[in-house]
Amino acid sequence: MDLKELENGINPEIHWYYQSKIQPLIAYAKKLLSSSDQLTIVDVGSGSGFFAISLERVFGDKIRKVYLVDINYTREEIEETRGKKIEKTLVIPDKIENGLVILMDVLEHLEDDLLMLKNIKANSVGNNHYFITVPAFNSLWSGHDVYLGHYRRYKVDTLNKVLNEAKYSISNTYYLYGSLFPMVWTARKLDNMKKDKEATSNMKPFSPLVNKILLGITSIDMKLASLNKLCGVTCVSQGTI
Repeated sequence: MDLKELENGINPEIHWYYQSKIQPLIAYAKKLLSSSDQLTIVDVGSGSGFFAISLERVFGDKIRKVYLVDINYTREEIEETRGKKIEKTLVIPDKIENGLVILMDVLEHLEDDLLMLKNIKANSVGNNHYFITVPAFNSLWSGHDVYLGHYRRYKVDTLNKVLNEAKYSISNTYYLYGSLFPMVWTARKLDNMKKDKEATSNMKPFSPLVNKILLGITSIDMKLASLNKLCGVTCVSQGTI
């Protein structure tokens, strides 16, 4: 989770966006654990660690270790977690084995997304899997992207292209939030027409009722998302490193 969203008062434990977005990740981890006793989670660009910590909470002892990797962690945070099951670190572990590497909205922040993927692969030993999300479609580019420091947005083919260049084996690439795409596209086109518009995040807290409605809609979306190759707000890829 991007720490800038926390600054805007977003609580991922209740916000509809994060509560729906984690559903396909949990489903993927569950599938991997059906043929594996334990997984090591490596959350690259982890920020608050919401996604990886949630996996540990859901699967418990089936998660052997969680590495939260983020360049913004302080020395105190790193020392407090050193050697613990959930450990914060500045760098990717030297050896990733029997792991699930997750990059939740990370690649778009990197000028060289291919280099990051290659670095992860170089430290991967044996059987490892990945789950990646990135913002979708340049037509949705707005002040939200500028505020969060994005370099690009992706489509299925552009995400597949960089993954193929990094020699990752892709099992599926698809879109999330297809049901919201028309609304988001319209809102951002109108927003981009405003003059002298300050770059800011579109993510904000909602009332409990609106939050519940949006979570209900997007949870249905998540059940069908793996088949969605047409459009969405987020692009997802999963497979083997």
